[in-house]
Amino acid sequence: MTLLNAAPAADTAAATTGGGGYSMFLLLALLVGAFWFMSRKSRKQQRAQQEFRSTLQPGDEVMTASGMMGVVVEVEDDTITLESTPGSRTRWVRAAIAKKVEAPVADDQPSDEDGTEDDEPADRLDDEPIDVPDDLSSLPPSRGDDDTDRK
Repeated sequence: MTLLNAAPAADTAAATTGGGGYSMFLLLALLVGAFWFMSRKSRKQQRAQQEFRSTLQPGDEVMTASGMMGVVVEVEDDTITLESTPGSRTRWVRAAIAKKVEAPVADDQPSDEDGTEDDEPADRLDDEPIDVPDDLSSLPPSRGDDDTDRK
């Protein structure tokens, strides 16, 4: 290839790759937009957690991030005192409180007139107790090898 033929080839190569800057800018804008949308959700969650922790009051039952459950006894600046069992108090950083534990909801099912709940069918309550053997010696002998169900 001579020097005269190389110049037009370089111009056509530059013309075909001339939009490279525009596509790079578009790709960069898409990446920034994706990161912004992903971080928006996490910022909302962080804001909700911060609001939850700032409204803790004595008497609230909470669970820490490590799984310890207790009742809030005292709230100071950034320190919360929990009581897990009567007389056992521990101090925690406010950020270590993971969630508030809701009290279990009581069932509104009416009980029978004798005061027992209707957990079992009535015909099963008066049955004879089932005799369960405590070892294999009281079980009947096993079947022989000619039994086709076991093969």
